[in-house]
This record gives sequence, C-alpha cells and structure tokens, in this order.
Amino acid sequence: MSNESESELKRQLDAWVARFNTTEFIAADPISIPRGFSRKEDIEIAGLFAATLAWGQRVTILANAQRLMAMMDFSPFEFVSTASTVDLRPLKRFVHRTFNGVDAVAFVLALRHIYAELGGLEAVVTGGISQHDADVRGGLIALCDALREAPRFPARTHKHVADVRTGSAAKRLNMYLRWMVRRDAAGVDFGLWRGIRPSQLLCPLDVHSGREARDLGLLTRTQNDFRAVLELTEGLRALDPDDPVKYDLALFGLGVAKERIKS
Repeated sequence: MSNESESELKRQLDAWVARFNTTEFIAADPISIPRGFSRKEDIEIAGLFAATLAWGQRVTILANAQRLMAMMDFSPFEFVSTASTVDLRPLKRFVHRTFNGVDAVAFVLALRHIYAELGGLEAVVTGGISQHDADVRGGLIALCDALREAPRFPARTHKHVADVRTGSAAKRLNMYLRWMVRRDAAGVDFGLWRGIRPSQLLCPLDVHSGREARDLGLLTRTQNDFRAVLELTEGLRALDPDDPVKYDLALFGLGVAKERIKS
C-alpha cells in the first residue's frame, strides 16, 4: 500500500472511529452490561460473561446477559465468591444458544477459583504477558488455561473458551481485552488493566469485521483464524502503532452502515 493510499485509509477509518467511539455506542453493545457496574471486580466478571455470550442477535445477547446478571442479584463478584449450591440452582436453567446452565455454573466456579487462588482475572491475564511481548497472546492463553483447568470445569464448556494455540481467532476474548485495556477520552472502553499496553491488543475478528478488512485491503488471508488476526492487527498498527484496536470500532461502523443501505 502506498503512503498516499495508507494516509487516505487512515483518514477514512479515523472518521468511523470518531463516529462510533462515543458513549452513544454503548447502549446497543454488549459492553453496556459491565457498564452497569462500578466495582472493578463486578466490571471484570460481568464483562467476561457479556463477551462470552456475544454471538447472535444483539438484542438477544443483551437480554440474556442482563438476565444472567439478574440471576446473580446484580452483584456478580459477590455471587461468584459466595453463592451456595442452592444459589447456583437457578443458573442451571439459563440458556443462550449453546451456552447453557452447565456452562454458566462452570464459569461461576472457575471464576471463584481464579479470584480466590490466582489473584483475579487481571492478574491471570497480565501474568501471561511481558512488557516486551508484541501482543497479548500469552494473556489469552493464560486466561484460557485458568478457566479450563479450574476444578469442576467440564469438557463440554471448553468450547466456550477460545484457545489461540489451536488457531482460533478468539474474537470474544480479544473484545473483552479491548474493553479492559483500551483507554481514551471517549469513555467507551474501561482501561482498567494498566499492566497491558493498548498497542499489545489484538483486533477482534469475525465474519463481519473480516469482510470489511478485506474490502479495505487490510487483510488478505481468507480464513478468519489467529493468523488472520495477526495480519489484520499488523495492518492496523501501521495506521496507529499505539492504539491499533480502536479501529475495531471503525470496522463495526462500516458493517453497520452497509447493512443499513441493504435494508
């Protein structure tokens, strides 16, 4: 890509970031679920559940994530830490697509272990990343292992925790890390985890963002896998080396605009 073309692409994408990196974006996005809390641990836990459920229609995602928070009495950290066997029973009726009650209880118990024994979600993720690492893949692996290797985490629930070592794009986990790490004046993402630099983040990639990235010449790989995530993120770093994943909002915005035109 020539310098002139790259400059024009950056101008175009920066305009879409400015349009969607606003507080008005929050209400219709899964990030609205953790935005309902102020305690750090509540935000982390609600965010992980919201990100985990973030596939399918947005209205359904938000409704089911909110219902799950209601089952936790809108105190997810306290629930994770203290819920009794009786308290966990209502969760067994929860269903969101293939994520069911068995998975919900497994996540609660795994999170209890993570906070009681491993120092919490931030400690797990940041513990897998060095300041010298180019990206957050070590943190993604550490989080995957902490959840999957927790006591009583069933094999059926492994599919809800992406593993980049198998080539997964880990779209939802990368989105979750974007929420926890990115920080700017716009106030969409939380910027709670200061031990990770925004420049280390990897861009969330799914069918929709992949299509927009290919249309823009940011991605040549045809599969939406981890190698494609690395390629896309590298292209975005050329536009902004300090905060490449802000362009996730631009790719989302472009997709929304095209859908509106079609309808």
